[in-house]
Amino acid sequence: PPRLGLVDIAEGGDPALGNTGVWIAMQVRDFCKRYGVAPRILASHGHTVFHRPAEGITYQAGSGAVIASKTGITTISNFRKRDLELGGQGAPLVPAGDRYLFGNYDCCLNLGGFCNLSYESAGARIGFDLAPCNMALNHLSRKAGMEYDLSGAMGRTGKPDPALLSRLNELEFYALTGPRSLGREWFDSEFLPVIDHSDLKLSDLMRTVYEHIAFQAGRRLEEKAPGRVLLSGGGAHNTFLAALIGTYTNCNLVLPDRVIVDFKEAIIFGFLGLLKYLGKVNCFASVTGAVRDSICGEIFNP
Repeated sequence: PPRLGLVDIAEGGDPALGNTGVWIAMQVRDFCKRYGVAPRILASHGHTVFHRPAEGITYQAGSGAVIASKTGITTISNFRKRDLELGGQGAPLVPAGDRYLFGNYDCCLNLGGFCNLSYESAGARIGFDLAPCNMALNHLSRKAGMEYDLSGAMGRTGKPDPALLSRLNELEFYALTGPRSLGREWFDSEFLPVIDHSDLKLSDLMRTVYEHIAFQAGRRLEEKAPGRVLLSGGGAHNTFLAALIGTYTNCNLVLPDRVIVDFKEAIIFGFLGLLKYLGKVNCFASVTGAVRDSICGEIFNP
């Protein structure tokens, strides 16, 4: 996304200054022209600037009103707000799509900036964030002059440090039960200081973070009956990470078609937008902790 600044809060101004709504609209127009499509509705999650559910605050830059006016297409956005008003976390939202679109899997494990999990339990969809994933790995990769650790190449060369691993696994978040979600604020204030203040060599630090992610994902999978687990997100392409998670669980980790791996969340948000447009529930209280299920999102007509 473009540079975020005060202009995004107002959602007005020149796109050169970083207006996210205008930028998204430009991408939509280019996409429609390139592929000759004319969608009836758009669903835009936006770019999360901050997310503090305990304080009832969340903000995703990318105004639906701006996108609708610039594209001429009805736009649905601001998906988290309603759930927060109902006392929920406003996240994760993807489990509703997991249930309806990928219900042939026992669990769905997404390895994105954060890793998160969703599954059915006693007729309810359960979902929650597990731990940092690519956000942490990419942070360390950049210290080595890389955007990301391709297939875990650097992580493979290091050794996990038991002391650091224990410290990471003892972070307060991992003891929480019930609905829980992570944001950049938590990563910056709780996780990042632990790894940035370590004196380990970079490869060992990277390897320890890999072990931490795999342990947190694997232990949650093992709490459920073994079954088929759909992997998605950029981290699913990291063969080292996927294999490491496999050492902590007896579940069958399934890597689907690359389109699903890369675009599963985009597909699901399009679906969530459709549910909103049709007036159907698209956010589960069993996931977010809200007082009830809801129809999340706001509709903006051009």
